[in-house]
Amino acid sequence: MRAVISLAIIIVMLTTLAVAAPQNQPPAAALKTVQPAVSPQPEAMVTLDSQPLFPIRVRVLSFSPEDRARLISARLAKLVRNPLFNIDSLKVADGESTSDIVSGDTILMSVTEAEALAEGKTRLALAEELAGKIRAAVVARNKEYSTQSLLSDALYTVLVTLVLIGALLLINHFHPKIRAKVHSWRGTYIRSIRFQSFELLHEERISLLINAILNVTRTALVLGLFFLYIPLVLSFFPWTHGVAAKLLAYTLAPLDTIWQTFVASLPKLFFLLVIIVITRYTIKFMGFLFSEVEKQTITIPGFYPDWSEPTFKIVRFLMLAFAAVVAFPYLPGSDSPAFKGVSIFLGVLFSLGSSSALSNIVAGVVLTYTRAFKVGDRIKISDAVGDVIENNLLITRIRTIKNVDVTVPNAMVLASHITNYSSSAEEHGLILHTTVTIGYDAPWRQVHELLIAAARATENILELPAPFVLQTSLDDFYVSYQINAFTDKPAVMARTYSVLHQNIQEKFNEAGVEIMSPHYSALRDGSMITTPEPYLPESNKRRATS
Repeated sequence: MRAVISLAIIIVMLTTLAVAAPQNQPPAAALKTVQPAVSPQPEAMVTLDSQPLFPIRVRVLSFSPEDRARLISARLAKLVRNPLFNIDSLKVADGESTSDIVSGDTILMSVTEAEALAEGKTRLALAEELAGKIRAAVVARNKEYSTQSLLSDALYTVLVTLVLIGALLLINHFHPKIRAKVHSWRGTYIRSIRFQSFELLHEERISLLINAILNVTRTALVLGLFFLYIPLVLSFFPWTHGVAAKLLAYTLAPLDTIWQTFVASLPKLFFLLVIIVITRYTIKFMGFLFSEVEKQTITIPGFYPDWSEPTFKIVRFLMLAFAAVVAFPYLPGSDSPAFKGVSIFLGVLFSLGSSSALSNIVAGVVLTYTRAFKVGDRIKISDAVGDVIENNLLITRIRTIKNVDVTVPNAMVLASHITNYSSSAEEHGLILHTTVTIGYDAPWRQVHELLIAAARATENILELPAPFVLQTSLDDFYVSYQINAFTDKPAVMARTYSVLHQNIQEKFNEAGVEIMSPHYSALRDGSMITTPEPYLPESNKRRATS
């Protein structure tokens, strides 16, 4: 009985252990998930005279791969510059935890078990491999710095220099001859490009264009020769190997970046091309439409023909601004901080410096659509009187009767009183008026007749409407008579006034009517009259001379 109970207890214990064993030992998949992932270390390259030898991938204590590569490169460079250094002294010393590459008492580097494990080799084999690479690099360096190698490098430099000089001499020899040949081809091989009777491009311009291309080609050839010559010569000598590589990198890197950017920007450039084409031909269509409106081929109710040109300019500006806004995100480099900074800077400059310009533009638009004047009108702005010769969104330029050009900002024009002598001259006529003072002894009807006769005898005065006279005041010593006459030529109103004044003098002198003024009346003693002697009768002449 006891044996049966003992056997049962043993069976239960074994079963419990068998069931508990899988629970205490996780499967392989679980172990894989529990193990932390080892992040790869960034490798650093050990170099000798800027030539890569082998990479360092494992950290040792507090030294990162970069630190270790830099220290090993510095020790190796110091060692090879030592004139007492012997390549046979470079050996591998195998220790308990590291295998060291040494030269005499100097330890160049130590190879650890972790590095050997990472490379899949034994520690000693990895150390021997690295030591072999160092020996090979030192031997190659010694060969480069040998006297024979330097002499051969100097010989190659002389040969390359002679080739460069020869190429430059050939370019300078043939370039003037080619230019002279092109000059001699004018009129024979090089002729003007014509379309029917219109000359598109003269033969002289074509010759100049070809000469410019030849000059650019010559400059490109010279620069290309020097671009090849300088890195090639620098690569001959061991001291300048790195300089030659850097020079090539500095030169080719921007070109490669530009090319890569250009290739990457081709879809955006195509989109920009589409925007440019659509905008260009839309503006052309709008220009054609407004030109037809200006010619009155197309009439729009309430839209004057002289509004066509300024309206087209405004529409063109708005279309260009809209196209620029649409195209801006597709410009190469538009998302770069530098581009955004320059855009903000230009925007600030524009906002600070364009306040007066914007006020002039707004005033120009207001003046355009209020039709205050147009080009060719005789106007008066402040003290300036003349004909409008230019009117744009910024300024108005008028030419006075003395041929003086006066430029007035549109903001000042809008803030001033504008007198337009031409706006109604053709339809209603411009009234020219001048005032004379005649004594009370002259019959007013006679004065009216004389003034109207003087006006009718004046050139550029209209017959209809007929001239008329207004008596503007009855003063102490005289009556003020104002002659009013119509003209349709305000551009010559100064000359018309002059002729009118001459005719008034003629008519009044012929009729013997004195033109009085209070100042003259105060100075005369009654023995002389104002009528010139040739117009006086014989009795009056004797009285005037007595």
